[in-house]
Amino acid sequence: MAVLVDDVFKAVGLNEAASYVKALLGLIEYLPRSVDSIVVVVATGEGITRREIGRHRWADLMPMWNMPRDGFKQLYDQIPGEKPLFEVVWKAAGGNPGLLAWLYKTKWRTDSVVKKLIREKRIKALISKLGDEERELLRRAVEDPDVLYTREGIPLMERLVDMNLIVDTLPEKEPWFWAGEPPPERDPELGVGKDVAWQTPLHREAVRRALEGA
Repeated sequence: MAVLVDDVFKAVGLNEAASYVKALLGLIEYLPRSVDSIVVVVATGEGITRREIGRHRWADLMPMWNMPRDGFKQLYDQIPGEKPLFEVVWKAAGGNPGLLAWLYKTKWRTDSVVKKLIREKRIKALISKLGDEERELLRRAVEDPDVLYTREGIPLMERLVDMNLIVDTLPEKEPWFWAGEPPPERDPELGVGKDVAWQTPLHREAVRRALEGA
């Protein structure tokens, strides 16, 4: 028996996230009926939820990266009508199927997607609260996200994680540490560093654009 749950924590609330996962553990340990085996997989894109659950030993956390290039190409090929070259779409979405859908719905206008990210992620509000040193650090992080994985950068890094703009403390890029294919070791074009990565190139571009307008 398999129990699959996706993005439920927005509904149950952060305060109940750990209790929800603990309840699923109880389902594994005390099955309501006899089954040969059971697996429970709970997925979330919220960095703050991950930290809350990760404090407990009874949850086994594994990161999941965007789609690998070949799989993303297969999805791209299924989209009807005229579209940009695959390489252009790959460098914008970085394998993220959700952003691929946004691009398709906006008729491939990356500018519209960037503006949508700035608005929905409230990036301008974040930048307005930053001091000069933090703004400069964020500018450097646009070019190299690993600059956030430092003593002075970690407070800002955690705020960006909570906003789902970056992924922090990437584990070893070995398959057994990941649910699915891990990201590349480093890819400056996609915004992937050794320890920190932007969610997608368009997330990074949204931050860059907001900084330029600040």
